[in-house]
Amino acid sequence: MKKLLFLILPFAIFADDLRSILEYAQQNNNLVKSYKYTKDAKESEVESKKSDYFPKIDIGASYKNTSDVTSFQISDIYSGYGRVEFDIYDGGAKSSQLDRAKNEHKASGHDEAQMRKNLSLQIVKDFYEIKSLEANLRAKEDAKKSIGEQLDRIKQFYDAKLATQDDIDRLQASYDTNLYEIESINFDILSIKKSLELKVGKEIQNLEESNFKEIKISDFEQSDDIKSLGYKQNAVKNSAQALDSAYYPKIKVEDSYTFYGYENISPNHPLKIDKQNVLMLSLNMRIFDYGTTSEVKQSLELTSKAMNEQIEQISKEQKMQREIAVAKIESVKLKIKSSKSALISASSAFKTINEKYNANIVDYVVYLDALTSKTSANAMYERSLNELEMAYALFYYYSGKNIEEFLK
Repeated sequence: MKKLLFLILPFAIFADDLRSILEYAQQNNNLVKSYKYTKDAKESEVESKKSDYFPKIDIGASYKNTSDVTSFQISDIYSGYGRVEFDIYDGGAKSSQLDRAKNEHKASGHDEAQMRKNLSLQIVKDFYEIKSLEANLRAKEDAKKSIGEQLDRIKQFYDAKLATQDDIDRLQASYDTNLYEIESINFDILSIKKSLELKVGKEIQNLEESNFKEIKISDFEQSDDIKSLGYKQNAVKNSAQALDSAYYPKIKVEDSYTFYGYENISPNHPLKIDKQNVLMLSLNMRIFDYGTTSEVKQSLELTSKAMNEQIEQISKEQKMQREIAVAKIESVKLKIKSSKSALISASSAFKTINEKYNANIVDYVVYLDALTSKTSANAMYERSLNELEMAYALFYYYSGKNIEEFLK
């Protein structure tokens, strides 16, 4: 018993279930981090647009030197100033730009969420594909053991002059073919596991059994792709609204306060100024630009229409894929029932044929056919179980859910 626990313990320690893999990937995948940084950048842009509503304050200093001056000029002038600038009215440009930034920030949040969901689905596909390959590998290993035992047996018969070299060659060919298939499966497992490790961001040792809950939801949410496009479309509309401000008056007020200093001039110099305050109120309005602004606005409006068509198409596709996922679940359930019956039948037939083969009632051709049928039936049954889990994942994905929330 202790020896058995010693053998099992390393697999238990280093095995990863699907939930832990998904949680680790959501924290460590580089693309997820990239989308998060993009969202944070958009959030900073929103704060920047909010700051545009506040007055701008500048300070500065200057030194001016003029050579060969006349009596009405000053050769050396020092100055320091402070300036406050505030837009009283800008035609709605700031509010439109702020709304655009907010919509782009919301869109980036949905882009990140969709990226996470896409990553989870890719990981689930790799996970269950590996599980199916591992089941196939176990079946091939069992077949290898059975063929190996019969190969040893037929060699003993050959030594006793009860079998021919042709009998040995045929079993040896089956044994070698099985070895190649085992190596091929091992290579496929390695390839997919490396792809999984890249997505997750860590080395994967062994995979624990993981299952999804059966369908218990009927509600449907738009995918984050669609939500993101909706906010991006709103951002385009905001940009178009901002262009309208070009044809509205813009009113701005500025106040500058300056201190002056001089060298080598009399205190009563007619151009000498110690300090000066300048208040300026300005109004600006564009009346003609050869249609540049209207053409840019028209371009943005067409972009908005194009995005609306994309939203319609993706919405239809999401609903269609959800319906297909439901049909897939029912289809796979029937496949599981069928493959289970086939496995029971093939296992029973192999048991009988194996006994007859050992008693020399049937030849090795019948034996190998029965063994192949049993191996194929076992692999088909295991794969169909994993296909059902994948079908559940697809249903939750196309329902707009986070699929990891529906793991048992």
